[in-house]
Amino acid sequence: MAMPETNIGLFPDVGGGYFLSRCAGRLGEYLGLTGHMLQGEDAVHAGLADGLVASGKLAHLWQTLIETPFENGEAVERWVTTRFDHLERTSLPHRAEMDTAFALPSVGEILHTLESSGDEWSAHTAKTLRQRSPLMLHLVLEQIRRARSMGLADDLRMERDLVRHCFALRPVSQSETVEGIRALAVDKDHQPKWQPAKVEEVDAAEVAAFFVSPWPAHAHPLRELN
Repeated sequence: MAMPETNIGLFPDVGGGYFLSRCAGRLGEYLGLTGHMLQGEDAVHAGLADGLVASGKLAHLWQTLIETPFENGEAVERWVTTRFDHLERTSLPHRAEMDTAFALPSVGEILHTLESSGDEWSAHTAKTLRQRSPLMLHLVLEQIRRARSMGLADDLRMERDLVRHCFALRPVSQSETVEGIRALAVDKDHQPKWQPAKVEEVDAAEVAAFFVSPWPAHAHPLRELN
């Protein structure tokens, strides 16, 4: 399970800001910025999955669901929870480090702290962030923090604005999203040429422009969401 969009010059869309902003502590910022992939047990500890079932057990589980009469949906849910595997660990690794680093006010401060820490997890996390789109790292941090005070409808409207700007604020040839998709999925050279190339070079005014809606409220494509 992952929201790896910063790796292609995008941001966690389709409600990503909403659910990431509601993760415990600063886990949402960590997942959104790094695009870290959670395996089954980690997804449960992150609160993004209810339980873990080994893939080898699924065929039997599906067949039992088909063949067993249940009186209602709650009975189905109760039965499924009895099939969850035992978790080997009690929590997600490095939660304290995540909450400390990713609570900082800016991407620059997050990176500085990680690169100064000296432990393996911090070094690996900093290296990952340095490979992502610097512009999108700034945008995603702002997105998640804005989303904390939004309902789902407002979050989806914000993300609709953001995705429009990803292709319209710059010429297409300079779009971070177009470049990220080129490097990952088209040419597959995995060598995106981000503009700017470093987190420290990102213009705050350019980040702020992404959060100005291109539509007046009465004309927004998602204006009827509530």
